[in-house]
Amino acid sequence: MSADEYKAQGNKFFSSKEFDKAIEYFGKAIEASSEPNHVLYSNRSACYASLKDFKKALEDAEECVKINGTWAKGYNRVAAAQHGLGQLEEAKKSYSKALELDPANGMAKEGLKSVEEALNAKDSPDFGLGALFSDPNLIEKLKQNPKTSALMQDPELVRKVQEIQSNPKANAGSFLSDQRLMTIMAALIGIDLDQPPSGPDSAKETPGSSSSSQPKEAEKPKTESKTKSSSEKAEQPKDDTKDVEMEDASSSSKASADAAKAEGNTLYKQRKFDDAIAKYDEAWTLHKDITYLNNRAAAEYEKGDYDTAIKTCELAVDEGRDLRADYKLIAKAFARLGTIYQKKNDLHAAAKFFDKALTEHRTPDTLNKLRSIQKEIKHQEALNYIDPEKAEEARLKGKEYFEKGDWPNAVKEYTEMIKRAPEDARGYSNRAAVLAKLMSFPDAVKDCDLAIEKDPSFIRAYIRKANAQLAMKEYSQVMETLTTAREKDISLGGKNTNEIDQLYNKAMSQRFQAIEGETPEQTMERVSRDPEVVGILQDPVMQGILGQARENPAALHEHMKNPDVSKKINTLIAAGVIRTR
Repeated sequence: MSADEYKAQGNKFFSSKEFDKAIEYFGKAIEASSEPNHVLYSNRSACYASLKDFKKALEDAEECVKINGTWAKGYNRVAAAQHGLGQLEEAKKSYSKALELDPANGMAKEGLKSVEEALNAKDSPDFGLGALFSDPNLIEKLKQNPKTSALMQDPELVRKVQEIQSNPKANAGSFLSDQRLMTIMAALIGIDLDQPPSGPDSAKETPGSSSSSQPKEAEKPKTESKTKSSSEKAEQPKDDTKDVEMEDASSSSKASADAAKAEGNTLYKQRKFDDAIAKYDEAWTLHKDITYLNNRAAAEYEKGDYDTAIKTCELAVDEGRDLRADYKLIAKAFARLGTIYQKKNDLHAAAKFFDKALTEHRTPDTLNKLRSIQKEIKHQEALNYIDPEKAEEARLKGKEYFEKGDWPNAVKEYTEMIKRAPEDARGYSNRAAVLAKLMSFPDAVKDCDLAIEKDPSFIRAYIRKANAQLAMKEYSQVMETLTTAREKDISLGGKNTNEIDQLYNKAMSQRFQAIEGETPEQTMERVSRDPEVVGILQDPVMQGILGQARENPAALHEHMKNPDVSKKINTLIAAGVIRTR
């Protein structure tokens, strides 16, 4: 498929809101494009933005404006992604740039207004909503949560959650007007608002008892209870202390893990792969960073333990998703999977994983590997398709169609013959004969060249090539083809020499024959300006031969034994410069 066809498919899936498929086809269109196309990056950016993957949306949008910095819509894409990432000041600048390029741009005006509203609301508290609602997979998780799955069937509620995700501060007030949002926030924090307060004495208290404040708190509206418990939890100094201690411990484990990784790298360079793997395992145990798994897979690959390396890469991808690892690290795991499967000669699996790697992070190296694999797959498929017996069946069918004058089906069968036996020169020559019948002379010449390449002694291919060139009035090329054919034929016994000479004379005659309405004088004037004729007449050697021929015509016959001289004299005879009578 062409880039335009892939783009059309992408547009179709985008219209039906199948954004993942749209991304796939816009990506294929980008790969198929001979030159960078800013529109394709813009379209894919819109798909990523629709999936709330604003990081990738921004990457494509920035690539779009890099290719075409005068296209206002590209800056709209950049601004929309920046807005989604919470980069409000940058989004404002990008929308402003779009309006500079196109003052009437309605999308830029609306976007700028939305960003300015968000900036104005920036100083208002978000009650911790930014952290709670930051997960890009939040909607899907809420749909799977038993406590919120029924609520998430309401498209309007889903829209509200998405608005809170995009701008927590501006939409914090939504919780006061929609109890369902309180239920969602409670589920995110891990509090069940439908359960009574927990504690050993809670069941013993009676309504109206003054011995404890718990019953009174329980009678308050759930919104107040939720808000208070959240604020109290946030203000506890002990929790802050615990967070600091956890952070210090995490930093310490990370440092120890990196030290183990560094040892592993040294061992890897020394080709002590088992020891390197042990160190990478140690690093992974100390701190969950899929870099260590990627390194371990590299050591396993170099060791030749491909199946284990595959499992390690798959683990890196799965853990990376859960840890929300940098997409570049996940791309590296996919790319290594591609390399491993390539080594195992499973080319289709290799292509699949290189493609997955490019979906995560696009690099020239991975793209080149994918294209190389795809080329190899085609080559392998062509080799697997070779079958001499089926090639002969196709040749006979082609001959049958040719004799009936069914040229399209004859071409089809001879093409099948070529695929089944690509080294058989007859397939190309036979198809050339049919293409000439269809007046497709340039293609006929190409097929004849391929036939000659496969079998330089195949005289019929030379003759068919010369006929096609003659039909295109390429007379000098006809002479060259027939001269070569004559030399080859003589070395093989000269069975086709008469046919070659007749075709040669025919070409000569047509080359210099009078054009309709042209007088003999005009014909001679035109022929005398022919570059080849002029070159022959200006050749000192030919001048001497022609001068000798005027005094002794029999001498010309002796000179004709020289092939080069013979060719030139025949050209002059055909042009009428030398008259034989």
